[in-house]
Amino acid sequence: MSLLFHQFKSPVVYLLSFAAGLAFYFGEPDEGGAILAVLAINALIGFVTELKAARSIEALRLLGTRRARVRREGRVHILPAEELVPGDIVVLDAGDAVSADLRLIEASRLAADESTLTGESVAVDKQTGPVSADMRLGDRASMAFKGTAIARGTGTGAVVATGLATELGRVTRLVLEADPGSSPLELKLGRLTAQLVLATIAVAVAIGGAGLMGGKDPFVMVEAAIALAVAAIPEGLPIVATLALARGMWRMARQNALIERLSAVETLGATTVILTDKTGTLTENRMTVRRLCTASRDISLETEALKQGEPSQLANDRPAAGLLRIAVLCNEAHLNREDEGGCGDPMEVALLRAGLHLGLSRPVLLHGHGIVRKHAFDPALKMMATIHECGDGVLVAVKGAPEAVLAVATRATAEHGEIALDDNKRAEWLSRADQLGHSGLRVLACAMKMEKLADAAPYERLILVGLVGLDDPARADVPQAIRDCREAGIRVVMVTGDHVVTARSIGRAVGLPDKIANVVEGKDIAQVIETGQPALRDVVIFARVNPDEKLALVRAYQAAGEIVAMTGDGVNDAPALRQADIGVAMGLRGTDVAREAAAMILLDDAFPTIVRAIREGRIIFANIRRFVAYLLSCNLSEVMVVGLAVLSGLPLPLLPMQILYLNLVTDVFPAFALGMGEGEAGILKLPPRDPKEPILGRRQWITIILHGGALTAGTFGALAASSWLALDARGTVTVTFLTLAFAQLWHTFNMRDPHSPLIVNEITRNGWLWGALLLCAALLAVPPYVPSAALLLQLAPPTTDMWSVVLLFSLGPTIVTQAISAVARACHTRVR
Repeated sequence: MSLLFHQFKSPVVYLLSFAAGLAFYFGEPDEGGAILAVLAINALIGFVTELKAARSIEALRLLGTRRARVRREGRVHILPAEELVPGDIVVLDAGDAVSADLRLIEASRLAADESTLTGESVAVDKQTGPVSADMRLGDRASMAFKGTAIARGTGTGAVVATGLATELGRVTRLVLEADPGSSPLELKLGRLTAQLVLATIAVAVAIGGAGLMGGKDPFVMVEAAIALAVAAIPEGLPIVATLALARGMWRMARQNALIERLSAVETLGATTVILTDKTGTLTENRMTVRRLCTASRDISLETEALKQGEPSQLANDRPAAGLLRIAVLCNEAHLNREDEGGCGDPMEVALLRAGLHLGLSRPVLLHGHGIVRKHAFDPALKMMATIHECGDGVLVAVKGAPEAVLAVATRATAEHGEIALDDNKRAEWLSRADQLGHSGLRVLACAMKMEKLADAAPYERLILVGLVGLDDPARADVPQAIRDCREAGIRVVMVTGDHVVTARSIGRAVGLPDKIANVVEGKDIAQVIETGQPALRDVVIFARVNPDEKLALVRAYQAAGEIVAMTGDGVNDAPALRQADIGVAMGLRGTDVAREAAAMILLDDAFPTIVRAIREGRIIFANIRRFVAYLLSCNLSEVMVVGLAVLSGLPLPLLPMQILYLNLVTDVFPAFALGMGEGEAGILKLPPRDPKEPILGRRQWITIILHGGALTAGTFGALAASSWLALDARGTVTVTFLTLAFAQLWHTFNMRDPHSPLIVNEITRNGWLWGALLLCAALLAVPPYVPSAALLLQLAPPTTDMWSVVLLFSLGPTIVTQAISAVARACHTRVR
């Protein structure tokens, strides 16, 4: 109910309600009822479009409704997560969802997927040793957090926080505290409405006072005041604005951008800064093998161009094939085809995909080399091993961190056999690994050995086979999209939970400046924010960022006067998504929490979709500005016609019911058609408009006043012609009503861009507009000949002479204004 009552909290509603009350008081129930009907229609439209409630908190609660295995009194119980209390001992296994914040007390090869909380795309290894209290959230290896999932291994942990006291709960509080505020369009329309109401009251009081002082009939003055109130307020504006924004939503949806809030459509066009996540937005969200390093050479798989179905040149490279053979054998992931997503650790899936390209299928390899024993990944050793049957003995396949594998390797494969791995050779291999790491790759070393027995120590006297470099590659279409943003005057800033080196590498790949001065870690964000706008303007990459720091960044950019679009997909992104002017969530991989907090959802998770949506937003604002100027110039002409008639002692040329009919019927359809424009091709090459710029600036107001004056002059010309035709009062009102109505229809052609051609332009190419003009012409021409409609609107059937007057004086304002515009443009060109 509060949402419904909210629709009536507007100065316009108060003013029109007062006008309806006066109409009822003075015995004009038709006029009063019509005004109330208008208010009811507007309220219904507003109620329906705003019915969507914020569901972020409910999604967070659903995320927490899980069950946990708890050890109490020496026995393991399965309990609802909400029954956990601090001190409980929770048992963890691979695949479990963590139901509370836990301090780990046992961990066996334990790793957790914390991507929804920290943005880290790779599973985080866990251990029981203490860490510093000031460590970043993603570096607290001795903790397991609520809302994350166990990727592998087993462990136990003591509950240290539940509910809102957890890190996930802290995100919930941040979502509650985040205040998206009103959109720029809502604020501007609100200011415009307030100005119109004040102007209407002032004009009505002035004209009414002047009339009463001149001895005019009080009833006539009240009717004039009602007419002025109805004339000054564009009752169709909320309807047209809502429909235009809804049309923008449909257009964006066809381009994979789902808009959750109508106001977000226009706000997109004012965006000045995009704070974008890395994983899946700028990158493909698929780990890929990029480099293979063997003793003989370094192989870039980007130049090798791994394409599905194409034979690989590496098939004949024995060292490279041997390296991938070990990587495929020492693996716990599952992948049947290259085009599948796979199951398991993303890096292991990437190794299997590269192996498949060389014809190394893990099931086929295991058929000849069955697994005898596994040694799961040990975080302390930073290695894993699998033991396979091989002839009379066993093959030990090992992979892990380069420094760990090199420390236990004594030999290395070479082009023709094996060589001893002395300190110098070991240093060379470490240097090669460092070079890969500095280029933003995650590096694994692979080794092997032959043993007679399966229970031999796996991590002794190994033979190094080579290094593998992996990354999550940048999407191919992102660099061009970032260049488009740069041309449009929009800054793109990467905000990620990943490491600095990785973030800088992706930034370089997509075209972001990657100098050290342009990269800031999360721990330094507070200092940058305190420094102010110049420091924020210089930074293009923020790395190792926590949820509260993302929220602080959004607020800092907003405080600097920016219109901020923020992308995200995890629980950790929800507060910032809600706070941003435009929160953009991922549709394919985003969490429910992120999607509910966002104003827009990318159905394809692609950054270029944001750029297309921004273009659409700019077009929509230009269309809104065009139809608002059209509506207000029409309303101004109505005010001037009524006001000047009262001040001149003439009878009212327009009656309140007729004005209401104009504003709700014949004005709405052309205005909506103006809002359907396709926009100019080069609109993205223009800089963003100033966020403080009103919908109507000085230039637009001057144009509105001039056009309103022209429409008024045409109407009074028709009034004079009616006297020449010796028409009665009803006939005169019919002529002036139809003249102003048709003049407003032809006025749509004045809404073209001043620099566009006179005949072929964005207005004449608008098929919707021609349809609207035909419909409105029928809605104006028919009522005078229908008795019930003619009685309600107080019209008389027009004669041929009356139609001649209407056509002449309705076309006159448009012809004159177009001629003046052409002369002014020619003079301006001559001066230049």
